Amino acid sequence: MAKAKQIDRVLEYIREFGSITQLEALQDLGVMRLASRMSDLKRLGYNVEGRIEAVNNRYGEKCYIKRYTVREG
Repeated sequence: MAKAKQIDRVLEYIREFGSITQLEALQDLGVMRLASRMSDLKRLGYNVEGRIEAVNNRYGEKCYIKRYTVREG
């Protein structure tokens, strides 16, 4: 079951680094659908939080990303 393995990888990444973005999920974990995995974690009872951040892209243009965290306990 690939989805379960992805959920485990995403959760471990957040535990190690504190948060995750779509780009980090793709580059570091090979997870293409981070929002879906975060929804899966919510269904499993985790307190998932997401916040929008402004960043500059490679052309210096402002764009927005979502950074996810999980509050455990």
